[in-house]
Amino acid sequence: MNLEELTQRLHRIRDNNDWRGFHSPKNLAMAASVEMAELVEIFQWLSEDQSRQLPADQLEHAGQEVGDIVLYLLLLCSELGLDMEQVVRNKLAHSEARFAK
Repeated sequence: MNLEELTQRLHRIRDNNDWRGFHSPKNLAMAASVEMAELVEIFQWLSEDQSRQLPADQLEHAGQEVGDIVLYLLLLCSELGLDMEQVVRNKLAHSEARFAK
């Protein structure tokens, strides 16, 4: 996955629709949170087993919501000047140091 290419594509969509004024870090964080809530809603009343065996239409819906979340986070990183890949690598290294046995 080339995050720079994905971010450039997102910026083209943003710019073609004059959305830049709406893409503040606050708004992007809130939008990612809303999309996360939509993902959570898919699983809300399912058992543990049901949540692991989603029907095809629900699995596709979950994938769409995950995509929305990731894209908003890419835009958020761009607005904050963060390198998403480095942020994720740093967090993973921190988790490995803290939790890996």
